[in-house]
Amino acid sequence: MCCCKLKSNLFDDTAMPLLDQIKKRRVALGFKQSDMQMRVGMSRQQYQRLEASGNPRLNTLELVAKGLNSEIMLIPQEKRDAVLALLAGHTVGTPSSDMEDNGDSVIDDPWKGLLEDD
Repeated sequence: MCCCKLKSNLFDDTAMPLLDQIKKRRVALGFKQSDMQMRVGMSRQQYQRLEASGNPRLNTLELVAKGLNSEIMLIPQEKRDAVLALLAGHTVGTPSSDMEDNGDSVIDDPWKGLLEDD
């Protein structure tokens, strides 16, 4: 099972619905809904409807994420807490054995091995 999150630095509320994350990201960047017309290519009314109660298609979500300098990610549930901790800047567990073998450290590549299957 995977969860879909908008990757940005706004992971204060890990249970926040995706549309709420989109609005929070837009506001954090200082954009108005009308600004999204140039960034995404949809009218203010369309964007307002999407944020309020939309059920957008995947390609629309990808356009919106790109317009918000973000990306859509699927994060396996069992890796979710580790990914959120890493994004928040906290240390995550121990490095994988893969990292120990070739001398890489978590500092050099904090994502290495994080989303790989165990």
